[in-house]
Amino acid sequence: MPAGASAWDRGLAALRQYQQREGHARVPRKWIETVRDDTGHQHPIRLGIWLSNQKQRRDRLPHERAAALEELGV
Repeated sequence: MPAGASAWDRGLAALRQYQQREGHARVPRKWIETVRDDTGHQHPIRLGIWLSNQKQRRDRLPHERAAALEELGV
């Protein structure tokens, strides 16, 4: 993940990391996933809340973001 990634990109990276490790994208609401950027800095992502927000906004998400989530099984 690039060091200057947006909050959405960090959330997506956290979801990919979680899905790769767990084999699914059913994230508990209180789950926090930590991702590292290219410089090694850690970013704790409140992944359960982030994912819940994306689901609530699914009708308003740009096509490429919705497609990225769908690709991960959301």
